[in-house]
Formats: sequence, structure tokens, C-alpha cells
Amino acid sequence: MPSPSTAATDDTATDAGTGTASPSATAAAVPDRTEPAEAEAAETEAVGTDVLEANAADGTGTGGRRFRRAPRARRRGLAPGKRLPASRLIGPALFLALWAVASAAGQLDPGAIPAPWTVLKTTGHLWTDGTLPTDVLTSLERAGYGFAFGLTAGVLLALASGLSRVGEALIDGTVQLNRAIPTLGLIPLFILWLGIGETFKIAIIAIVVYIPIYLNLHSALSGIDHRFVELAEVQGLSRLRFVREIVIPGALPGFFVGLRLGVTGSWLSLVVLEQINATSGLGYMMFQAQNYGRTDIILVGLLIYGIFGLVSDSAVRLIERKVLSWRRTLSS
Repeated sequence: MPSPSTAATDDTATDAGTGTASPSATAAAVPDRTEPAEAEAAETEAVGTDVLEANAADGTGTGGRRFRRAPRARRRGLAPGKRLPASRLIGPALFLALWAVASAAGQLDPGAIPAPWTVLKTTGHLWTDGTLPTDVLTSLERAGYGFAFGLTAGVLLALASGLSRVGEALIDGTVQLNRAIPTLGLIPLFILWLGIGETFKIAIIAIVVYIPIYLNLHSALSGIDHRFVELAEVQGLSRLRFVREIVIPGALPGFFVGLRLGVTGSWLSLVVLEQINATSGLGYMMFQAQNYGRTDIILVGLLIYGIFGLVSDSAVRLIERKVLSWRRTLSS
């Protein structure tokens, strides 16, 4: 009688006459399908999603039909764009062109507003006579001294007031009071204090210069983020390093704004001061031309003041771009 192991072996053997496996062998060879219906559905859905994405990539539909892809919205640049070459000269050049066209067309009274070529001719005569060079040098000297004193006072007062609560209590209120008083209204008082010479003129120019420098620099110092102060305290920076590495870089943009206003203010005050007990200077030249009705000489003085103001402002802006080259702003 065969053993159980021999019977199991005989059941799995193939039929010698037909060469086919027995039913028990066939059932053992086919694995059981244990995947649930949900897994098959998920696999079918994933395959369909891949097909749709592939078709969308090459522009075909599910049935092989081509479809038109919706146009992608084009974003417009919000920045002002590339800087125009010599952009600050376009406005003055256009003004001079309109002035010349109006004068050539006879739309302007030559007695009130002479033509540009008349003003240019007068400038040549004044230069060859030696009058204009002397007046220009005198005006530059007065404006230079007044600007230097005003710049020094504005920076020192702003640092003392912006970096110390005690300094702010002592300085800021006084400067605000000085700002509220018309500076040109101080001329009679300064004449009594300093005399009628050059000293009071330089003092008035210095006051006009230091006020905008102080206001903008003090505002920039007060506007430094307090988190930078906390970071400096955590890093253990000294007072000197804190001022050099955090305060000065953070306050430079505001300082340059005040510097530009101070440069312009020096020229604005100079044209008034040079008409008070002066014997030379552009303002004195214009005052004398008023007595003789020479509007062309007055326009010469105004144009020179305008040129000085534009050149000095452009020089400050150039220095600002060099010093603050690390910034990325709309102007850069």
C-alpha cells in the first residue's frame, strides 16, 4: 500500500500518455488573485491620469484629436525700465528749444524775455570784460563756506540727537523751532550781531543748509529697524562698531536726500544775500542790472545759478550711486 508522500508525488506527476499536467498540478501552478477591486480601479485611474497628462503635454486629446492650448497671460514689467542716457538734460534742452522757437517766431517781448542767443552774447561780453569771472568766484566762495559749515553742523547735531535720548531732548526741539522761523527773517538780527560784512551771509547760508540735512539724517537714524539693534547686542558689538556697521549704512539714504536739499538751499539763499551790501557776486550783478533795466544780464545770472544747482545736485547723486551701489532700487 503506497504511503501518503508517494500518493502526493503521483498526483503532481504528468500523464505519460498525453503529456499534460494533472488537474491538481494545474491548480497549484496558477496563483490566487488576491488584489481587491478597489486596487484595480485605483491603478486604472492612475494610468488614465498619466495618459491625459501626456496628451496635454503634446497637445492631443484622449481620442488622439488635437486641441488648441489656451494662451498664457503675459506679465508686464512693473519697473520703470532702463535709464535713458543723459535723461536729466532732456528737460532743460526741451525748455531751451521752446524758448528759442518762441523768440524766433516773435511770440516773446525782447524787452521782457530776450532771445537765448542775446543772453549768450551778453554772457560772452561779461566774460571778456572780467566782470563775470569775478562774480562767479565770489559766489562760489560764499556758497562753499556756508555749505561746509551747515553740513558739519547738520551731521553732528543729527548724530547727537538720533543716537541719544538726552541729545534728542536737548537738540531736536530747538532745531524744529529754528525750522519754523523763516531763515531770511533772521537777516536783520544777524546783521546787528555779526555786522554787514561776509560773516552774516555765510551764517545764513549755513542755517539754510543744516536744517534739511539734520531733518533727513535724524529721520533716517530714528527709522532704523530695532531688530538690527537687538542683533548687534546679541553679537556683542561695541558702540563704535554698531555705529560704523549698522547706523551709518542704514542712515546714508536719508543723509543724501538732505544733502541734495542742502546744496540747493545754499544757492537759493545766496541770490538774496548777495543783494544786501555786496560789491560783487552774481546776486549783486543781477541787482545792478535791475537798476538799469538789463533783463539779459538778469537772465545770465539766473541761468548760471541754475547751472550751478544742476551740476551740484548731479554730483551728489553720482556720489550717492557710488556709495550706495549695494542697494537695488527702482532708480538703479
